[in-house]
Amino acid sequence: MKTILILVDGMRPDSIGDIENAQRIISESASTMTASTVYPSVTLPCHISLFHSVTPERHGTTTNTYMPQVRPINGLCEVLRLYDKHSAIFYNWEEIRDVSRPNSLTHSCFYAGRRLGYKEAGEILTDELIRYLKEYDTDFSFLYFGHTDMEGHRYGWMGKEYMQAIRDCWDNIEKIISELGDEYTYIITADHGGHDRTHGSDMPEDMLIPVIIRGKDFQAGKNLGEISILDIAPTVAKLAGVNPDSEWEGTALI
Repeated sequence: MKTILILVDGMRPDSIGDIENAQRIISESASTMTASTVYPSVTLPCHISLFHSVTPERHGTTTNTYMPQVRPINGLCEVLRLYDKHSAIFYNWEEIRDVSRPNSLTHSCFYAGRRLGYKEAGEILTDELIRYLKEYDTDFSFLYFGHTDMEGHRYGWMGKEYMQAIRDCWDNIEKIISELGDEYTYIITADHGGHDRTHGSDMPEDMLIPVIIRGKDFQAGKNLGEISILDIAPTVAKLAGVNPDSEWEGTALI
């Protein structure tokens, strides 16, 4: 099964309770509002953990500066490449390029949020993903939205600017599902939450993330429970029909 993983940076579970598009998609999905990210709850370490299914203590990236692994592990894109699967990523924060290693991707699309604006770059990336997937058969696609995190740092988590950014991202998510339909499994999640104008702590506001999975292999309305961000890469691998890396610590959710 082909998968689209959509990550909304800094999206707290309690930020989507009144978002109409989010609630409609959740009603069609298996989901949990009590999944856990890794500590430190910082963007790049959380992403490296998501793609490599190990904690920062194992992969070594503990800040937003990537650290090459002393004892390398194949991440999700590398594992898919071993089985001749096609992966594409779409992102507006440049550090995201480090979730995969050279020669593992079929396509990469970057628009700088700091130049275009993160809202505008997210809208462009949404259209680029839809266009690309309509033209090219792709087993795994990753779309990163950085708008919410930027508004959280600028104005504060759960404030009006942050909440508008959440609504904007869910408008984009609704557009993707409407355009691409049931050919894909959609996994919608976050890397971390946030509080005040920051994140990175072990507070629940920072550590809890939503995980929403819409697809034929997932029963609508099912509660996925207290899962981990480490479980996402094994789940994508299982959907693609490939074996996870032997060092991955997470568990497939199917």
